[in-house]
Amino acid sequence: MDHLTMTIRKQKNIALIAHDQKKHELIEWCEAHKDILSRHFLCGTGTTARMITDYTGLPVKGYNSGPLGGDQQIGAKIVEGKIDFVIFFSDPLTAQPHDPDVKALLRIAQVYDIPIANNKASADFMITSPLMEEEYEHDIINFKQNIEKRAGTL
Repeated sequence: MDHLTMTIRKQKNIALIAHDQKKHELIEWCEAHKDILSRHFLCGTGTTARMITDYTGLPVKGYNSGPLGGDQQIGAKIVEGKIDFVIFFSDPLTAQPHDPDVKALLRIAQVYDIPIANNKASADFMITSPLMEEEYEHDIINFKQNIEKRAGTL
């Protein structure tokens, strides 16, 4: 398979997402890492984005709430190369009505080699990594070229 080298810039586009039972934990985490987060572009799903802005003062671009398509909107931004990094405090103990959307978001992040943290410990490790302040190159599958090759064989 052919690959493309993508560059995550020093100033990253970070998606912040949390299930209802984890929203306050994510807000506290954002407050604790406000100095780092303030140097990057932030976005998030509806209620989470608004709450982070209200409680921390960090500017967070809001998409729809997760159950109303917000997870899918963030997934689409990953495909477009407009999100570099995902912090998603998920609640593994509560059933979510939009669980298929969450799985799709996690899958697309994996396909596009996007760093994703799903709890405080992994988020702490990622946000304090020296790579947060550097450009980072990573390879993704060249889907366009692979589709063209497949279309030529049909």
